[in-house]
Amino acid sequence: MVDYHAANQSYQYGPSSGSNGAGGGGSMGDYMAQEDDWDRDLLLDPAWEKQQRKTFTAWCNSHLRKAGTQIENIDEDFRDGLKLMLLLEVISGERLPKPERGKMRVHKINNVNKALDFIASKGVKLVSIGAEEIVDGNAKMTLGMIWTIILRFAIQDISVEETSAKEGLLLWCQRKTAPYKNVNVQNFHISWKDGLAFNALIHRHRPELIEYDKLRKDDPVTNLNNAFEVAEKYLDIPKMLDAEDIVGTLRPDEKAIMTYVSCFYHAFSGAQKAETAANRICKVLAVNQENEHLMEDYERLASDLLEWIRRTIPWLEDRVPQKTIQEMQQKLEDFRDYRRVHKPPKVQEKCQLEINFNTLQTKLRLSNRPAFMPSEGRMVSDINNGWQHLEQAEKGYEEWLLNEIRRLERLDHLAEKFRQKASIHEAWTDGKEVMLKHRDYETATLSDIKALIRKHEAFESDLAAHQDRVEQIAAIAQELNELDYYDSHNVNTRCQKICDQWDALGSLTHSRREALEKTEKQLETIDQLHLEYAKRAAPFNNWMESAMEDLQDMFIVHTIEEIEGLISAHDQFKSTLPDADREREAILAIHKEAQRIAESNHIKLSGSNPYTTVTPQIINSKWEKVQQLVPKRDHALLEEQSKQQSNEHLRRQFASQANIVGPWIQTKMEEIGRISIEMNGTLEDQLSHLKQYERSIVDYKPNLDLLEQQHQLIQEALIFDNKHTNYTMEHIRVGWEQLLTTIARTINEVENQILTRDAKGISQEQMQEFRASFNHFDKKQTGSMDSDDFRALLISTGYSLGDAEFNRIMSVVDPNHSGLVTFQAFIDFMSRETTDTDTADQVIASFKVLAGDKNFITAEELRRELPPDQAEYCIARMAPYQGPDAVPGALDYKSFSTALYGESDL
Repeated sequence: MVDYHAANQSYQYGPSSGSNGAGGGGSMGDYMAQEDDWDRDLLLDPAWEKQQRKTFTAWCNSHLRKAGTQIENIDEDFRDGLKLMLLLEVISGERLPKPERGKMRVHKINNVNKALDFIASKGVKLVSIGAEEIVDGNAKMTLGMIWTIILRFAIQDISVEETSAKEGLLLWCQRKTAPYKNVNVQNFHISWKDGLAFNALIHRHRPELIEYDKLRKDDPVTNLNNAFEVAEKYLDIPKMLDAEDIVGTLRPDEKAIMTYVSCFYHAFSGAQKAETAANRICKVLAVNQENEHLMEDYERLASDLLEWIRRTIPWLEDRVPQKTIQEMQQKLEDFRDYRRVHKPPKVQEKCQLEINFNTLQTKLRLSNRPAFMPSEGRMVSDINNGWQHLEQAEKGYEEWLLNEIRRLERLDHLAEKFRQKASIHEAWTDGKEVMLKHRDYETATLSDIKALIRKHEAFESDLAAHQDRVEQIAAIAQELNELDYYDSHNVNTRCQKICDQWDALGSLTHSRREALEKTEKQLETIDQLHLEYAKRAAPFNNWMESAMEDLQDMFIVHTIEEIEGLISAHDQFKSTLPDADREREAILAIHKEAQRIAESNHIKLSGSNPYTTVTPQIINSKWEKVQQLVPKRDHALLEEQSKQQSNEHLRRQFASQANIVGPWIQTKMEEIGRISIEMNGTLEDQLSHLKQYERSIVDYKPNLDLLEQQHQLIQEALIFDNKHTNYTMEHIRVGWEQLLTTIARTINEVENQILTRDAKGISQEQMQEFRASFNHFDKKQTGSMDSDDFRALLISTGYSLGDAEFNRIMSVVDPNHSGLVTFQAFIDFMSRETTDTDTADQVIASFKVLAGDKNFITAEELRRELPPDQAEYCIARMAPYQGPDAVPGALDYKSFSTALYGESDL
């Protein structure tokens, strides 16, 4: 920063980066050569000198105020050269050499010489103008020097239809005022005296500021004052002359008029640039606002979907088992509701989210914006990973539910079997301890003792026969514990009681045998017939009890083969009944023979067999019970056989439909894949064809619904396998969801290709040529190719590629470094190679025009030049300007513009 006022003032000034028509060195043309001989004697005319002083002072101040200063006396204020150098820096946009700070005459002369040297470097001849004259305050030389500066920097670059400088400015005035009555601009003095020409220029560009029809040619003072006041108030053109000075002079000063008019020229020529710049900014901001809205929608939808997944996965991962099968079946029903009601809308949301993301990225590429990067945790890959985790949890949850139901069914069956066997055993052991503790042998006769021994032997036989049942009860209790049965405590308590009682029975049996054997020597006779009866009746009785137990035993089967196995086993059991009946008759015959012998020998029997408690009545009663249970068992097995036949029908019915739906989905997936890589017709034809496929797929939904209904019946029947088909409902659902997602994604890709084609002006023939080239090098026909195939494709289209250039292209078409190039990325690249788009530099240049060549812009300027909503959009996002020439309220439009194109953070 150069301080030009350190010697006299406290403020600093840094040169602006803009310019008001500064040009290079060389000749200024014929007009400037003529003006080198300007008539300095006329400057002594008081009227003209007064006009030039006012005009030149106002013109200088219009530029010096940009640096925060001004002059009061044009003769005096330029004498030290500081403000003169400052003026040249403002109007040229270039930095002059550092001024000297001293107040001596030599310092002032040196500063003025630096200014004059700079003017000369721009191709201006300074005839008879020296630094000493300026330092001495020579009004004639000072005004001449300022006029030379005005010619060079304000008038020389005016060009209209191959005319420049004075002629160009005059032609511009003539063209702009031609339609107005009483206006005939032929020069820069007399033609402007009545003030109508000034008003016509304003009205031509800003008709709302001037009521031209109300102006009168015979009232020049009013006309001039009106034009000067409007220009100062609305056009930022300072008042450079007084109306009375012009009217009161026979011939107004030409240089003053030219200076004044040049300000009008620059003011109005900049209006068109400002309008163009504003339009460009509005266009860029509109695109950016729309993209930001799409980004916000994506973030919101992604957050909602991820939140739903986050809430759902813990529910699916909950593996807390329930105590009863009814509670687990309710969990299964809740899971079916989730599959039917809650999940399908989320599948659609996920598909729509991917479509919106692809559309947004396409729009960003077409508007030359950086790719959209969602916030951390909301990437498409994050959603896909979350969805994959959800489906894995869903699959595991369903398998767990079915396994738990099977486990609970098994537990219920085992628990009932345990209770049944335990009840039978407890009924058998009832009173056995009392019997074994009875000391009846102490007062019994020899025959009674022998009877007691035989009876005890029969009991031991019976006890041994019950050993298997006790072991079964213990084994069932152990299995219930291993399967985590909810009522294991009561089962274990009952089982322990049975085992303790069994051990006690064994101990008591052993003790009683010892007591009987001790007195056996005193016993001689025993009724062999009763003993034989007891020995044969006991196992037969056990056989009948086992048979009754088996006939009443619960069963659970899942297939026809299993029930047919049970029926076959039952038939084998029924085939043994005739032999059992003969054994029963033989046992009863032994009892009858004993009674016959006793009656024939007049032996008084006690009425019961001393060796057994199994009477003929018990045998006959149990035999009748067996005969009753057999047909009941037949009926139960037949009912189960009918149920399994019905289940088999459901399996075949589901398999028949699944074997149709499954291949249909696969076929449609293959057809969509072929459509996406073939070039049949225009993109609109392909889009129409794909939408027809989409409608046909939607129309096929009732077949899937029918399959769901059949699958519902299968699950309600608790059918867990199906050998008639390889398709499960899960496979069908996944295939259907993939089919819907694939057709939607393919349609979106074609729509994006249409969007790219229309936005970039790509013809149908070019698009087909792109597709043909891409398909030729897409060896695997997957819709994407690796870097080697892509390099070959570029070479075939005429590119001469080095490694650096190819790596640059790969960074454009494959920004994620996946190693694959899609067809969409390929056509985006080809369209960018041939299409022009807005750039950050163009937007910066547009803002610079609106800012009047300043490095910053103010909120007031934005609100004046842009529509209200877009002006406020810029104001809210622009950072404060921090440059050396900053003023209060200055905004940095450069960083804002680069941020629009992703070159820095907003």
